[in-house]
Amino acid sequence: MIATENIATKKINTLIKEYPFLADFFENHQIDVKQNGEHTIESYMASVDEEDREDFAMDQEKLVSAMLSYIDQMMAFLDTEEDKGVESLTIEAGTDKKGEAENFEALKISKSEIICIVGPTGSGKSRLLGDIEWVAQKDTPTSRKILINDDIPDKKWRFSSSDKLVAQLSQNMNFVMDLSVYEFIELHAQSRMVENEKEIIEKIITEANKLAGEPFDPETPVTSLSGGQSRALMIADTAILSSSPIILIDEIENAGIDRQRALELLVGEEKIVLMATHDPILALMGDKRIVIKNGGIDKIIPTSKEEKGFLTELEAMDRTVQLMRKRLRNGEILTSLR
Repeated sequence: MIATENIATKKINTLIKEYPFLADFFENHQIDVKQNGEHTIESYMASVDEEDREDFAMDQEKLVSAMLSYIDQMMAFLDTEEDKGVESLTIEAGTDKKGEAENFEALKISKSEIICIVGPTGSGKSRLLGDIEWVAQKDTPTSRKILINDDIPDKKWRFSSSDKLVAQLSQNMNFVMDLSVYEFIELHAQSRMVENEKEIIEKIITEANKLAGEPFDPETPVTSLSGGQSRALMIADTAILSSSPIILIDEIENAGIDRQRALELLVGEEKIVLMATHDPILALMGDKRIVIKNGGIDKIIPTSKEEKGFLTELEAMDRTVQLMRKRLRNGEILTSLR
């Protein structure tokens, strides 16, 4: 709760800067912000003659009380109250499609870890992700249980429209809004009520351009971004601005972006990253990989030092493939693989 004296002695313009939604509050109370923005609540009330205060039933104590209540309600609605955050996610074993117990007891995933999910199409990867998003409590077909910070999770992860445990980045994303890249991120930043809005917007665009195969500028319409540019923008936006502590990426290998840099960005922002992939390079970039079979978790495999050695070789091969792709796109005739 904000102290009453702080509200009463702050300028109206300052209050609106801190809580943009107060502009509606002042309008509803017939207080002209343009004319009275430099007033504090105290000085504004002192400037209103007694007859007008009686006509509009204006009283400083009641006005401040109503404002405090309005701020509390809006902050709760927007979920801007301070939160301890998600330090870890634990998956407790359930059953596979046959009702047989999964081949593990529990998997604890900590902040800044990358977990890859592999398995044939239809094996149950989506069901696992659904259990995480729904924070299952043995009440889904798999009977798995999800813990947050080693405890039964707050119900907000299930029922709040503003609290999202998982932010999903799907393979296909299409923008329909008639906004520039800058305006799109600005809208998201304003909804999050960030203090350093301009700095955050510039950081997201800079990081997105590091990921994208072809750079774009802030004034580029989002509807004209390529698939790779769109994915790069959303990864940067999700990493830096999203409040979701867990990020799910589906088949990033087809995004046309710098995959390793994308993962480094997400981990650098202290997210838990779960990545469904068929790409051996990405699978070996993870700290562990979950192998799904027949709807259940069949294995949990930590990435070994030997596998990391293979990763170096695979990355060298991948760079060659990327170079060939670039040369072909530029209309060159290949005479060697270098």
